[in-house]
Amino acid sequence: MRIANLSGRLALIADDRAVDVQRASGGVFAADPQAVYERWDEFRTWAAGADLSAGVSFEASDLGSPAPAPRQTLAIGLNYRDHAAESGFVAPDGLPPVFTKYVTSISGPVTEVKLPAGGHTDWEVELVAVISARAEKVTEADAWSYVAGLAVGQDISERVVQLAGPAPQFSLGKSYPGFAPIGPWLVTPDEFDNPDDLELRCAINGEEVQKGRTRDLIFSVPALIAGLSAVLPLLPGDVIFTGTPAGVGLGRDPQRFLAHGDELVSAIEGIGELRQTFVG
Repeated sequence: MRIANLSGRLALIADDRAVDVQRASGGVFAADPQAVYERWDEFRTWAAGADLSAGVSFEASDLGSPAPAPRQTLAIGLNYRDHAAESGFVAPDGLPPVFTKYVTSISGPVTEVKLPAGGHTDWEVELVAVISARAEKVTEADAWSYVAGLAVGQDISERVVQLAGPAPQFSLGKSYPGFAPIGPWLVTPDEFDNPDDLELRCAINGEEVQKGRTRDLIFSVPALIAGLSAVLPLLPGDVIFTGTPAGVGLGRDPQRFLAHGDELVSAIEGIGELRQTFVG
């Protein structure tokens, strides 16, 4: 099942067409895409028998984040060994670094992003998981049952702000407007042959800069849910950015950052792609 945020309204995607959930359900479910996670099991039951024949065509530019207003966004650093190495860090033995991307940075899959003046704006393609039910002290074996679905994410990062000062400002440097595109929709875990092994890649102006597989995550999606929920409850609709593989601009020699006119395309196998254009 694929669910989307189409022009601010919850939709089911079938055969590249969208069905408005509020209308199709006769008002049983609200139009607000974020509200569905509070009734996820009920929604899945309804959607399994829903008539999807009345779908309409749509433009990718009309899609928003499938989780546009999470109460908590948890982003994970250094969760691929090759990225930890290119960043000059030892791969973590315990739970990797955790930070947030503030909710005003969240956007849809096709956007124009303004580059901060005087900054070094970088790219980080990531698998995003959205939580379906309150998860507290969840075991790794049970963790997938708390995942509503998976999406493509970009942890866009302004490195000057992120690394300035006596202590790094990870959350601020990664939370400029448009710095957390998510989409193009949410795909439920049952849609994948193996949700723990998906290819992710990223290109700038057609040049591939990142390519990896989620099987190489140091902490898999279930391991992250178990580790995070041991500390704090995860809430329905919460978002987890799971980390990025090697190939970011900061780790290159010479370093490379996004510039005016660049087009960044981020994709994950079985989900789809994001497309960001940057302006100075």
